[in-house]
Amino acid sequence: MPTDVMSISGVRLFRLALGTLLLLVGCALLMAQGIAWLDLEPRMMRALEGGALCALGTALGAVPVLVIRSMAVALADTLLGFGAGVMLAATAFSLIIPGLDAAQAIGLNKWGAGGLISFGLLFGAFCLYLVDLKVSGGSPEALVGSAQQPVIAARIWVFVIAIIAHNIPEGMAIGVSAGGGMPDADSLAMGIALQDVPEGLVIALVLAGAGMGRFKAFLIGAASGLVEPVAALLCAWLVTVAELLLPLGLACAAGAMLLVVTQEIIPESRSNGHHRLASLGLCIGFCLMMVMDTALS
Repeated sequence: MPTDVMSISGVRLFRLALGTLLLLVGCALLMAQGIAWLDLEPRMMRALEGGALCALGTALGAVPVLVIRSMAVALADTLLGFGAGVMLAATAFSLIIPGLDAAQAIGLNKWGAGGLISFGLLFGAFCLYLVDLKVSGGSPEALVGSAQQPVIAARIWVFVIAIIAHNIPEGMAIGVSAGGGMPDADSLAMGIALQDVPEGLVIALVLAGAGMGRFKAFLIGAASGLVEPVAALLCAWLVTVAELLLPLGLACAAGAMLLVVTQEIIPESRSNGHHRLASLGLCIGFCLMMVMDTALS
């Protein structure tokens, strides 16, 4: 009898996951129609589409939590390494190199372009560092609620909030690249969306493993990517205001992404002893993003 109950429960979970997946597909189609209906300026439209693609990737990644509650640690570390590789390649080939070209296009020599990009990179990393300090120093009571109802551990909420905050530079990168009319903006958006799939899954699995209901964990995991289209649209508008903001914006996004990879993703991927798998995933992700960047630009 317990086996029959487990079988029925498994079928229901599968139907729920399949129904949610179909719902996401339907929402994506409606979103595409809505974006087209807005009739924005082409570069703004490109930024919004790229940000929406990344948000969809995060939501798709969270779907499996409706069926499973945990994932093999080795696989999780490999996926984290893969995401780190994608972001490193995006930082180099989609942000820093185009930023140097954009700086020289506005009249700076190679030394000036290098100095401007270095300043922007350090500024972006410093801004995200301040965000990390604020998030890490958040009150556990404020994150969890009252002491009488400790539903989810404070460290879990800190992790989720940190991931959401780290989605902002990804949206910035898409927005600046699209707003500046960069030829590799589409490949950058696709690469980040690919990296966002395991990110959404990790958030949802962490929450579900901490005791949260599957569907609620899915909703939070899916919603964690919504900051990306907002940041993309805002940054695309900003770079159309002033020419100098294009190389600076690319550099700031690169610095923020570089800090995320080196301070959070790579150490986390190696914290469980699967450093070889994490390194292999990083190399595969780097190569995949590099090929996408050069082939689709």
